[in-house]
Amino acid sequence: MTRSEVTTAKRIVVKVGSSSISGDNASALPHIVDALASAHSRGVEVVLVSSGAIASALPFFGLASRPKDDLVTEQAAAAVGQTILMDRYRDALRPHDIVGAQILLTASDFDVESTRVNAQAALDKLLQLRFLPIVNENDTVATAEIRFGDNDRLAALVAELLQADILVLLSDVDALYTAPPKEPGATRVVTVSAGDELENVKIGGSSSTVGTGGAETKVSAAKLANASGIPVLLTSTANVSVALEGQDVGTWFEAARVGE
Repeated sequence: MTRSEVTTAKRIVVKVGSSSISGDNASALPHIVDALASAHSRGVEVVLVSSGAIASALPFFGLASRPKDDLVTEQAAAAVGQTILMDRYRDALRPHDIVGAQILLTASDFDVESTRVNAQAALDKLLQLRFLPIVNENDTVATAEIRFGDNDRLAALVAELLQADILVLLSDVDALYTAPPKEPGATRVVTVSAGDELENVKIGGSSSTVGTGGAETKVSAAKLANASGIPVLLTSTANVSVALEGQDVGTWFEAARVGE
């Protein structure tokens, strides 16, 4: 599949991070849902991997940023925030007559064959029945030892589990650049060929106070999905509609030819 063939995809996994749908960017959530609903209306099977539970709860805990040094508080915030997050998605999906389905996973669910198969079967059934699965890490029970670390990796694993046609990673930045976008001379990386180690690209981490990802985790997730034969498009939440229409935005990570 090439970028222009995105509209022919039958099954798409889209990932959105905490900083893209919380705080000053909270208004972006309905825009993302509108784009997913448009694809859904064309018969596409859409899975959303969404961060944001902890970020949604921070005001209720009197916190301005994620309590990264306090796992128990993070777990409590996830429990409160997950219901808030799902309410926001339910409200955004309602005008489209689409019902969302909450799926909470831990890393061990992918490591154990029985739970992996069960998760796959449940997601396949939800897609068959035309629900829209909304996947997040089960932060309330996930310990430091078994956590994904970021939902970019979770999204890649979900895409692999479901044999998706494409994985779309949404970010605050519209593409991967040769250096942090604010640095002089940084240019957009349009396409990353399969196997490209990006030796000439300066990749940074996250600067968000509510999320855990960044360019580094997204590139790592893209390579994980690519190795399973799944192409990846990295772009911004603002570009989600045109991205799903196959327009020339973001950075396209070509999939490896599995079996060759």
